[in-house]
Amino acid sequence: MAADKDAAFILPRGATGFFRPEDGPLPLTDQRAFRTALYAAARAAGGRVGEVEEQTYPRTFHTATVIAGTDEYVVLCHAHHPWIAFAAERRDWYTEEFLAPPPWAHIFTDLGFVVLDHAALTLSLSLSDVGTLVLTQSEWREVRFYGITTLGGVLFNAWD
Repeated sequence: MAADKDAAFILPRGATGFFRPEDGPLPLTDQRAFRTALYAAARAAGGRVGEVEEQTYPRTFHTATVIAGTDEYVVLCHAHHPWIAFAAERRDWYTEEFLAPPPWAHIFTDLGFVVLDHAALTLSLSLSDVGTLVLTQSEWREVRFYGITTLGGVLFNAWD
């Protein structure tokens, strides 16, 4: 997920978790596919799946852990788009607390997900970094209200 400096960076409907009822429901990431990928990734890591927590309002993501030896990885799966991110700890929202994908993260990609790296997730929302980030007026209002400064903060949030 990279942005051309001269192009608009358009996030698909549902990226922020906000929607207008008149536009209909947001798309949903297939939870069964996420669990399948999660268990395959845990096997590839030589570990096991820990706790899995499904998305609840107002969070925009599902959370799970993969435990491999003494390491524990928090896996975030966006509820509306097949995006995967990694973090060191569970939180209700993230801004810059993302980790680089572990070596076994390719399993998610192999099974149809997009693994977002640390550089993409911590990309600044300033125009100099992403060109024109296309969000609705109400989404920009929420971004400003919550003080969000990164793309990951826009995607993995718990705005109300």
